[in-house]
Formats: sequence, C-alpha cells, structure tokens
Amino acid sequence: MSGADTLGAAPQVSWLDRFRAVREGLAAKPGFRRWAARFPLTRPFARRRARALFDLCAGFVYTQVLLACVRLRVFAILAEAPLTTERLAPRLSLSPEATERLMAAAAALQLTARRSDGAWTLGQLGAAMIGNDGIAAMVEHHAMLYADLADPVAMLRRPRGGNALSDYWAYSGAEQPGAVSADRIRDYTALMAASQPMVAEEVLASYRFDRHARVLDVGGGNGAFLRAVAAETPRIELMLFDLPAVAEEARARFAAAGLGARASVHGGDFTQDELPRGADLITLVRVLHDHDDDVALGLLRRIRAALPPGGALLLAEPMAGTSGAEPMGEAYFGFYLLAMGRGRPRTPEEICSMLAAAGFSESRMLSTPTPLLTRAVLAAVAS
Repeated sequence: MSGADTLGAAPQVSWLDRFRAVREGLAAKPGFRRWAARFPLTRPFARRRARALFDLCAGFVYTQVLLACVRLRVFAILAEAPLTTERLAPRLSLSPEATERLMAAAAALQLTARRSDGAWTLGQLGAAMIGNDGIAAMVEHHAMLYADLADPVAMLRRPRGGNALSDYWAYSGAEQPGAVSADRIRDYTALMAASQPMVAEEVLASYRFDRHARVLDVGGGNGAFLRAVAAETPRIELMLFDLPAVAEEARARFAAAGLGARASVHGGDFTQDELPRGADLITLVRVLHDHDDDVALGLLRRIRAALPPGGALLLAEPMAGTSGAEPMGEAYFGFYLLAMGRGRPRTPEEICSMLAAAGFSESRMLSTPTPLLTRAVLAAVAS
C-alpha cells in the first residue's frame, strides 16, 4: 500500500512518531553516538542502549548457560547446600576450571551467587527454578527451537513447517490430527502437563469456577488443568475433549487421581468435530494461538454452539501487546509458532473481535497475577 488512505489523503503522523524519527536519526550517526557516550547527561542513556544491543547479540549464549545449569542439575544441587568450586566439580562431572567458568557465567545472569567464603549458592533467578519443573522442561524443549532458528532467514523464506519443532508437535502438520498415534503425542503432552501448574495457578486466581456446574476443557491434554480445577472446586463436574490418543491418557490420569466418576473424556478433532454438550463453562487454555485464523474462528464457533444460553468461555494464553512483555508476544511466540508451522500471537483486541464474529454476546479481559505468563478473556453467551 502507498502512504495514502482509501480517500487519497496523506495519513497524519503523530508528534511521537516525529520525535522518534529525530531521535533514531541522531542515534544512527556514529559521530552523535560518540558524543552521547562522553557527555555526562546522555552517557547513561547511551550505555543502556549499548547494553541492550549487546544483550540481543549475546542472548543465545545466556540461554545455553541456563541450559547447562538445568542439564547438570546445578540448582537442585546448590539447593541442598552451598558448595565451593572444588566440591561442586565432581558433582557436575566437570573439571574445576570448567565448573568455575560455568558458575561465574551463571552468577552474572543471577542464576547463582558466590558467598563471601567462596562457596556457590543459588542466585535470585536460580532460586526461582527450584520446584518449577515447567520452566526446566521448557528450557530443555527449546533446544529444538534453537536448531530451527540456526538460519532464521531460510525459515522465513521456506513454506511453514518442516522443522524439528513442527515434527515434535505431531498434530500441527497432520492432515488428520485425530489419527495421530499415542507414541507421537506422548512427549508434547508431558511437556504441556509439566508447565500447566503455572498457568492453572494464574487462571484459578483470576476466576471463580464454583459458579458453574460443569466445565469442559477443550484441547485439555492429559487433564492437568482440570485436575487443578477439581482440587480448587470440589463439586464441579469435569469434561475433557482432545485427540483420541491424548484423551485415553487423560482418562487414565483422572482414574489414578480418583476423579474417574467425576470426569468424562471425549476424543475427537476440534478443528472439524462438534464438541460435546452439557457444560455451562468451556475453557480454552493455551490453544487458540497454536492455530491459524480460519481454524481458530471455526473452533470458537463450535464452542459457541456447544454452550447453553447464559454459558461462558474462559480463554487463557499469553497474548501479544502485553504491557511490559512485548518481546514475548511478537518476538518469542511469533517465531516459535512460525517454526511450529501454524498459529500466531494475538492481541486481546484481536481475540475479542474473533469472539464477536463467533457469536458471543460480549467478552472482557480478566486480571491475572502474571500477564507475562497468561492473560484471560471471559466471553458470554446471551441468556
């Protein structure tokens, strides 16, 4: 498109856009950058910009330091007791020199810290890894994403899919997702279940499930989210819908948790099959952004058709345009879903627009404790 709108008039450029153009125009001049780095009033800004740019260049190295710590169980070991380099090295099966290098790098990233007596202990971010199996699982999982991103330009230019990540998410490239075998879904189902407690905690803190009689979780995996709901809301009945092979695992997990009589499990393909009726609340947790617009809108319409008058849809996932977490939306999820071969990050406004197109009477955002992890939208069906 040209720089004019449909009426032929030139679009208005805001004062903020003009200010940014001047600012970045100056920053693009080497002479100005040298002056800004020396002048006392601009020096802090110049240094912060240089640091931010360097962090972008070095980000992959930082992630690999974290991966090494996860694979060597550094955080679990240091949670037991602080250790010197000499005592830690045999626990990691590394030389003292390699251990010192890893610990120093991890300390620079606030993963570890050196005490005054020289022993290594957990840093602020390393302490947050303790008991958080979901993050550790995602760190390991990202090895496939990094392999796919080894040549990002090639990935952008070729047809979507055909990567390690798209092969991992077996349903993403399958012509008939419902026919995917159990061995193809086992790993990603376990990954989603490991990271589900973090998301469930966010959702349960933002919405009261006890106002409903029966909840259907669409794309509910092995039932980890519904088991969290069941623990929080003892009287609510549970329904789960997912691919047949996933549904079978969910049925076994419900039985093992003593929820067999309280939960019904349904196998099928939500991209084309009708959803089971009977629930007055349907949940869609980390599902919509995995699918392209046509599939996503079709799913929302099937959900609307399955809900009774006065029913509701609770949709929860990370969203683009989240204040303070902008890189997570368009950069991280944008490229993750590109490698996966389908889906895209969406803003709350885009999701609410799709909900209206699907026939929901109204939708509103719910407040979640950590929007970086999960944001939530509640959509209603007219009574």
